[in-house]
Amino acid sequence: MPRPINRRLLWVTALLVSLMLSVSACGSSATAPSTTPTEAPPAADTPAPAAPTESSGDAAPAAPTESSGDAAPSGDPIKIGCSLPETGAYAETGVWVKRGYEQWVADMNANGGLLGRPVELTIYDDESKVENAVNLMNRVITVDNVDLICGGYPGTSAAAQMAVAEKNQKVYVSMGGHMASFMQNYTYSFGAPPLMGQWWYEGLFDWLETVPAAERPARAAIFTMNNPIGAAVLEPITNRLVGLGIEVVADEKYDLPLADATPLIAKAKAADADMFFSNGLLADGAQTIRAMKALGYNPKLIAQGIGTLVPAWTQELGADGNYVFSGTALHDKLPFEGIARLNQVAAETYQVPTAPTYFLFGYAWAQALERGVEGAQTLDQTAIRDWLKSHEISTIGGKFSFDEQGLPPAYTFLTQVIDGKVELIWPPEVQTHKPVYPKPDWES
Repeated sequence: MPRPINRRLLWVTALLVSLMLSVSACGSSATAPSTTPTEAPPAADTPAPAAPTESSGDAAPAAPTESSGDAAPSGDPIKIGCSLPETGAYAETGVWVKRGYEQWVADMNANGGLLGRPVELTIYDDESKVENAVNLMNRVITVDNVDLICGGYPGTSAAAQMAVAEKNQKVYVSMGGHMASFMQNYTYSFGAPPLMGQWWYEGLFDWLETVPAAERPARAAIFTMNNPIGAAVLEPITNRLVGLGIEVVADEKYDLPLADATPLIAKAKAADADMFFSNGLLADGAQTIRAMKALGYNPKLIAQGIGTLVPAWTQELGADGNYVFSGTALHDKLPFEGIARLNQVAAETYQVPTAPTYFLFGYAWAQALERGVEGAQTLDQTAIRDWLKSHEISTIGGKFSFDEQGLPPAYTFLTQVIDGKVELIWPPEVQTHKPVYPKPDWES
């Protein structure tokens, strides 16, 4: 599991997770791969990609800042393939996963390759559609005959692809399709790191255990989006609050899109809740914060689902978005080897202040696959699987060991938005800023 971490396991066996964004299956075909194979594949039983779209002009991955001095890779390339949402509803995030994979390939080929051979990456655009993600995973395995596969996004696509990987006995490293997908007795899937809604507030609750009981919130209001993501995040909250001596005074779900957050805030204020859970995404989370300020409701602690982790949170809310707690499995300020360099790479290549979270996720998932291949010293999938399940690995996400389901022990890092930046709060070993608690008054 990621180190440094010192916390107990959260034993949960539930449905779906944090960023499992539901997409309706759809039958339209997908676009061509962003990196074309060396030879055109023969016709497949699955729907064929359409003609290639024009290049987006995306920047090429940066070369490593330092070379290991390894000999140049030689021999036939090791082919890796998968699909990602380069267009459609989840393209903004999918593109960053793709860039993470591409950066890993650039680093591998500049430093001796994988098993001494060059790496060739093929990524198809699944257009944010689960059916396309399944068809294209079948294609890379049975038509393109890749040696290795890479993980998809979002969780709905990953969950569906895990079944394909298991059927074809291919090691599959990704965020996973939430807890339910890891409870299917699959043996070839790994979360390194995974994204689990059930784990989302583990860091928050662990930190609250260190706050003196008299200083903790006394009454919590919980409002959760009515979808599988929300259900996964909500599942452990009540029990953890009870263990902390915090009374739940409101617990309701709402449908997306949220028309108006005012009624939710009014209920929390009337119940005198001094802790507020906004278990949602960016748009509804921002609405909630605006309604809080408008109604003069300022609880001691605000916890939010996914919205705070993206730059748009601060762009939308400015100073009003400060002091909100959340969680993450990966962060650009973690003190793990390789993250500092990737921050520099992202800044120079993509003109962003630090490496976006999903750029790091893509890189970390590829690194975990690399560790299995180099550890087993073969492309045999069963050997790679068995090596990963019997060894601890180190990646930019920290150190991981895996159980029979392919998961590390439960964990998450506590974050808080402070001065417009997402800071790491817990555990102490990774802390970049002390928590601001209780929440200060709203700025006028």
